[in-house]
Amino acid sequence: MKINAQLILELRKRKSWSQDELAIASGLNLRTIQRIEKEASASLQSKKALASALDIDTLDLEYKELITMKQYEYKTLEIENKEGFLTGIKKQKMPDLAEIFNEQGKEGWLVIQILTPDLAQGIWSAKTGKMVALLQREVLQ
Repeated sequence: MKINAQLILELRKRKSWSQDELAIASGLNLRTIQRIEKEASASLQSKKALASALDIDTLDLEYKELITMKQYEYKTLEIENKEGFLTGIKKQKMPDLAEIFNEQGKEGWLVIQILTPDLAQGIWSAKTGKMVALLQREVLQ
């Protein structure tokens, strides 16, 4: 089961105990102490032995997952057709979207939506010559 290895390490150091001393005090094997501190996993029996040796409640050793909410920032990117437009049945040349989005991706931006009002009608924005891309990236704290 998951265990709060950070608390075990902190309490052991507060008592100025080595891993070997904690093993003796808890009646556990030194290798077990090393594994628990490294992998944050212990059996119920080991958890009880550690709680007793460290003079804390077994509930204090419960693993508490920290839930952090990610934050994002957004921007819009207007993409214009620089080649000029053709009308009617002929297909129009699209900008190199892969190149544009790869450049944005180098800065951590991810395309989440492309707005192309005129494209829905089957023509590449003959009226405005634009599409708008909505991008997001995670805000690192």
